[in-house]
Amino acid sequence: MDAKEKQLEFIKIYLKPTLKDFGYKTSGQTWWKDKGEFYTLINLQNFSWNTKDEVNFCFNIGIVLKSEIKDVTKKPKIYDVIVHLRENSYLSDKNDKHSFRNKTGYLLENHTDMTDFYKELKSDFENFVLPKLEKLNSLQDCIDTFGKIPFFGERLINAIKIKK
Repeated sequence: MDAKEKQLEFIKIYLKPTLKDFGYKTSGQTWWKDKGEFYTLINLQNFSWNTKDEVNFCFNIGIVLKSEIKDVTKKPKIYDVIVHLRENSYLSDKNDKHSFRNKTGYLLENHTDMTDFYKELKSDFENFVLPKLEKLNSLQDCIDTFGKIPFFGERLINAIKIKK
């Protein structure tokens, strides 16, 4: 199995079912969860230099304010995100350095042991990313979590103030 096939299998076997269990809807490689006045959004981004033998990817994770979307009847998209962070922003320093991570995010190669890969990625998502997103239940929770992050925190606070 080449690296691209391994990634597709990982998405099908682990990522989609896990995010569905957490209440996320999906379209392609983007997942979102309705939280009332906002969505939490997770997007898997592949890189242009990928080959079938080596796949680099990351997760763009953020908040989409419904008040900022022109047509709320449509699915939220990655370009709707107002707080836009990569998965490493959610990880502990220890988890940000495991053997399947590199400077761009995650790396799958033809020889990657998928048992170990699933273990590490499952830990990243279920111990760090998803618990932090699950704690976001109000706009105030979003401000408390992201408000001090340069640029994105200010952008979030200003968008919420303008709409109120």
